[in-house]
Amino acid sequence: MTTQPSHLPPWRHVLAVVAHPDDESFALGAVIAALADSGSRVDVVCLTRGEASSLGADHADLAGTRAAELRCAAALLGVNRVTLADFPDGGLRAVDPRLLDEAVAGAMADGTPDLMLAFDPTAGVTGHLDHEAASHAAARVARAHGLSVLGWAVPRAVAQTLNGEFGTAFHGYDVRDLDLVLSVDRARQSEAIACHASQAVPGSVLWRRLELLQDSEYLRWVS
Repeated sequence: MTTQPSHLPPWRHVLAVVAHPDDESFALGAVIAALADSGSRVDVVCLTRGEASSLGADHADLAGTRAAELRCAAALLGVNRVTLADFPDGGLRAVDPRLLDEAVAGAMADGTPDLMLAFDPTAGVTGHLDHEAASHAAARVARAHGLSVLGWAVPRAVAQTLNGEFGTAFHGYDVRDLDLVLSVDRARQSEAIACHASQAVPGSVLWRRLELLQDSEYLRWVS
């Protein structure tokens, strides 16, 4: 049965694993802020520099721009440390999984976390293959270290609305199959999103998703 906690458990140390700069804010931002506010140390490992985005093409060094945006957003969300890898944006599925796992495990060099946070691995929530690959890497490393993985997910009704309006490929779950429903304050997430000026364009699916989710985020135990 789905529970609706008023706050997250007091995890000491959480490692969030994402594919691109902006995933930590656009998707996980409100959850990361809530974890930081509850006293958890939150670290982020991002596997690409987002250089292949079709947005922000007017930036001469889009990878550098997005790295700076990530640092800005992470500071606002209360992230302790960001590790930025350099795997090809849009090509994580073609990377040897052992290399992805090494990058995730390397972000734990100064201490094993209590919890991994990632996108739910089923279609990576959004249908983006990079999101899926990053989530599977988080799950593999978590298994190797005996950790649990909490996956960010969306209700099926939200996924269907986004797919119908934007032609996207979001995967959603029946609310009864989602383990945590977290009431969130999106103020810090909104500030972090603003750091990603190259990507947070008006009229994008991001804004509609936040509108549909209102003040709730949904999480699912992956392992």
